[in-house]
Amino acid sequence: MATKTPTRRRFTVHDYHRMGESGILSEDDRVELIDGEIVQMTPIGGRHAACVNELTRILVGAVGRDAVVSVQNPIRLDDFHEPQPDLAVLRRREDYRSGRLPGSDDVVLLIEVADTTLRYDRGVKLPLYARAGIPEVWLVDLGGGILERHIESGGAGFAVVDRAEGDQTLHSTALVGLALGPALLMD
Repeated sequence: MATKTPTRRRFTVHDYHRMGESGILSEDDRVELIDGEIVQMTPIGGRHAACVNELTRILVGAVGRDAVVSVQNPIRLDDFHEPQPDLAVLRRREDYRSGRLPGSDDVVLLIEVADTTLRYDRGVKLPLYARAGIPEVWLVDLGGGILERHIESGGAGFAVVDRAEGDQTLHSTALVGLALGPALLMD
């Protein structure tokens, strides 16, 4: 008797949005589309929320009216990827109120805050961002007390990864004047 290997069906961004429009997925579902699969995101804990709030305050002050700070909103990378990074600094567009989701060309900087998702963020999302050409991604490791800056994206990942611990700080290459460190974010 011959056996068949089941074929996985990948959803497109269009399919994903139609699921939302038809009520299969609701606004309250914490999901993102990664490689055509709908991935359930973990609940946001207190430390994670506090860090995202502090980063939001810092970024809004740093960019002023020159860019948009997007908090836990989707970024459309291609037909099969629509992640929801914790924070994104986006170029200001003339049509930013049109309802079109931002794409990788709109992104100046992304930040992922990892409390329980460090392996997923580092192993799945960072390589995805590198392949999409995101120029700079920061990873906040709440459990380890470490801040990482990933720059020079390419198909194989980010060529440069800098780490800061304790009172050390890292300077953004994308946002002049932005310097962050773990002590500032993880009191």
